[in-house]
Amino acid sequence: FMEKSADAVAAFLGIITAGCFYVYLNPDLPAERIRRMLQVLDADIVIVDEQLKKRLILAGFQGNLLGIEKAKAEPIHMKAIKERSAGIQNKDYLYGIFTSGSTGIPKNVVVSHQAVLDFMEDFCQEFPIKCQDILGNQAPFDFDVSVKDIYLSVITGAKLVLIPRRMFAEPALLLDYLCEKRVTVLIWAASALCIISGMRGFEYRIPGLIRRVMFSGEVMPQKQLKIWRKSLPKAEFVNLYGPTEVTCNCTYYRVTGREPEHVPLPIGIPFAKRNVFLLNEYDMPVMMDGILGEICVGGATLADGYYRDEAETSKRFIRSPVKSHAGMTIYRTGDLGFFDDRGNLCFTGRKDFQIKRMGHRIELQEIEHECSLIDGIWQVCCNYDGRDITVFYVGEAETGQVRRLLKERLPRYMLPGHFVNLQSMPLNKNGKIDREYLKAWKGGA
Repeated sequence: FMEKSADAVAAFLGIITAGCFYVYLNPDLPAERIRRMLQVLDADIVIVDEQLKKRLILAGFQGNLLGIEKAKAEPIHMKAIKERSAGIQNKDYLYGIFTSGSTGIPKNVVVSHQAVLDFMEDFCQEFPIKCQDILGNQAPFDFDVSVKDIYLSVITGAKLVLIPRRMFAEPALLLDYLCEKRVTVLIWAASALCIISGMRGFEYRIPGLIRRVMFSGEVMPQKQLKIWRKSLPKAEFVNLYGPTEVTCNCTYYRVTGREPEHVPLPIGIPFAKRNVFLLNEYDMPVMMDGILGEICVGGATLADGYYRDEAETSKRFIRSPVKSHAGMTIYRTGDLGFFDDRGNLCFTGRKDFQIKRMGHRIELQEIEHECSLIDGIWQVCCNYDGRDITVFYVGEAETGQVRRLLKERLPRYMLPGHFVNLQSMPLNKNGKIDREYLKAWKGGA
């Protein structure tokens, strides 16, 4: 329970060396959510920044609080370290990361040493990281994008630069920092990239040493990607996909620059050791290109499930119903997709973003995509309250113009009833669009 810092990373590695697994509790979270997480974990020990001890006690923690400064002052017991390290097995848990739970109780995804080792091996084979590289970390430590940053640094010797969160509110400050630290690789949430391009940060300064930009978490708007590619013409751009439960990512797509702007970027092809396929509503494999199905993943890097939650684990981690995968454990992502005629997997939206309105099934992502094609819109998010669809967007387009153009592109039953033009899109702690905040929005246009 610490602020994002080098000390926190040191605590992770110390916990692993002691033969335990770690979970990062973000101090920015509300007290009630922290309390629920502590109930799930039932942990004996929390490593904590001194100034945060009181918050944990108020959240109901009754175990041992170990201050990081006191821990750092302890002598190093090499004999104990060797004994503990020798007992670690590949199937042991390495870390846990919380995700939301449909019942209001957070779920803690637990991942083994072997899953991380397998993922890092495959990732580095496709996208080599050199010891001279400098990784610019955007993601908070309770978001699995940070796992790549931390363990790529540990495994390859690349330098890891922790970018302060406050800088993402000031693009000029952020760009100065990237240049000052000589950052060469970015593995960011798509929305974090859009902060720089959407606010025209590259007109101020270009971090020209960046050689690779990788993004995930949400669909990257093609217009924003175009700005990035124009500003960094020599850099490689990669779209990554994968929920926390599959250990970081299961597919990747290298951007070529020849992608049509009127369709979202593919999420690509599987990493080695992954089995990625689609199931239809009858749990039959989708065999034809262009046919929608739920994205399912099997293979070496699956998480072990949800900590102390057998019911949710058995619900989402199942035996594959496909005969050719007999006996394989798979994870049902809840994401919908299809394969294009080049063998690339394409993401279309969440099952739970699918709504039924006026007797029609509607994907909110489809409306978001049509909005993103309109000149003067930089970012967009749609919400449905059971009666009306609201479009929230960032950009200079007039709401009347947006309404008129959507009438030309969408059937009547899909047309939004309200439009809200925001100065900036609210982001949650992971750098994704904060849809829960927008659900509570009372305004409109």
